[in-house]
Amino acid sequence: MAKLSSTDYFGLNQIISVICAIIWPVGWILGIATRLLEGKILAGILRLVLAFTGIGLLVIWIADIYMLCTTKRIWRVINN
Repeated sequence: MAKLSSTDYFGLNQIISVICAIIWPVGWILGIATRLLEGKILAGILRLVLAFTGIGLLVIWIADIYMLCTTKRIWRVINN
């Protein structure tokens, strides 16, 4: 599948990725799309299912922002 650069969200730089993550609908869509482009279908589906639960959306959203700020990668719910 597509090889992403050292940052998530399609190789955007870290500041743009963090801004995209802060805007929750954009971060939600980009997080799912990133997983699917990496060929991690189960991780993409899991993110989609968790996003439809209130607490799942909140946990993933906060974790993605934190991980982007510290490691330049979004949180891997399933790391295969």
